[in-house]
Amino acid sequence: MAKPRKPEAAPTLERLFAAKEIVIHCGSGGVGKTTTAAAAATMAAIHQGGRVLVLTVDPARRLANALGIERFGNVETRVPDAAFAAAGVEPRGELWAAMLDTKQGWDDLIKRHAPDEKTRDAILANPLYQNLMNRFVQSHDYVAMERLYELHSSGTYDLIVVDTPPTRNAIDFLEAPARMADFFSSRLLRWLTAPARSRVVNFASKPFYTVADRILGTQFLQDISEFFLLMQGMYGGFVERAQAVEKVLHDRRTTFVVVSTLESAPVREAEFFIEELRTRKLHLGALVLNKVLPSSLLDRKATTTARMLEDKAAGVAAAVAEPLQAEPEQLARVLKEVGTSFLNFQVVAQREAETRAEMAAVPEVVASVPYFDSDIYDLSGLVRLGAAIWR
Repeated sequence: MAKPRKPEAAPTLERLFAAKEIVIHCGSGGVGKTTTAAAAATMAAIHQGGRVLVLTVDPARRLANALGIERFGNVETRVPDAAFAAAGVEPRGELWAAMLDTKQGWDDLIKRHAPDEKTRDAILANPLYQNLMNRFVQSHDYVAMERLYELHSSGTYDLIVVDTPPTRNAIDFLEAPARMADFFSSRLLRWLTAPARSRVVNFASKPFYTVADRILGTQFLQDISEFFLLMQGMYGGFVERAQAVEKVLHDRRTTFVVVSTLESAPVREAEFFIEELRTRKLHLGALVLNKVLPSSLLDRKATTTARMLEDKAAGVAAAVAEPLQAEPEQLARVLKEVGTSFLNFQVVAQREAETRAEMAAVPEVVASVPYFDSDIYDLSGLVRLGAAIWR
């Protein structure tokens, strides 16, 4: 007779991270996404070993503060063992951190994709290059995807945890490679590069260049057309890399974690992104819900007690006022307010529970983070948050 199969353990972030090489955190602003990504990476370094990198694409520098690093940039920086010791833990592995430097990222990209040294040097020396790449649409997002691909391909890290910009910008993050490739084959780019391609401008486009020359100057038009002509020479490299990045995002070793609170606006953003992941056939591994009210608010006995305080505050106050050396009327008001506040919080907790149940139907893992008494500003705080979501 066959032995009954043991039920599988419930899925957890720990199990999810153990099976992945890239974990991309997404969510709207102000929901604790950056902190959650750092906390999850910290727990992976502590419990799973290996080399773990947390890469922030969000321009904010909150990650450096949370990890106790004075400053860091495009080059990865290791979180010192002393920081873990101060937090009272000893990691099995190493935790590294990096923040995207758009300018350095583009310099590296040009050096990597330029067909020859002459083209590379011409682009880097172009007067527009220093200013344009920081303002170019999709520039930051495209470099972020390049950097992620480069780091993963290097094999240096066993796990890369990515912190993206707020949700709808994170969609740009996903679409950046394809959009950049489209741009370099677009009609607009052909217009911009026409002066450098030929001194003879066709009759249909001549008014455009006449007006542009009057406003911007001949030298500016020449600089911009030469710059984009040089960039267009790297089109093949952009397309090839865009396809490679897309493949990495769809790889079984890559997963997404959506971070949200249970307030209505962040929930709508989270649902939007979850649907986007489904449409794009990208793997949603987990949903992390931040600042969740405690389940004790839903306890029936606690509800009975709160209603008693609300209805019989005067009687309770009269019975305990003397030992507490309190005025009965004042104590009654306080007890009634406590009971009413509990019941009001209970209504919110019930709504949160219903929303959580609805959202839990999609991802493999759903983790909740309670309210903390203080802000998380160091590695000890990250460990505390991580412990709440890890297992």
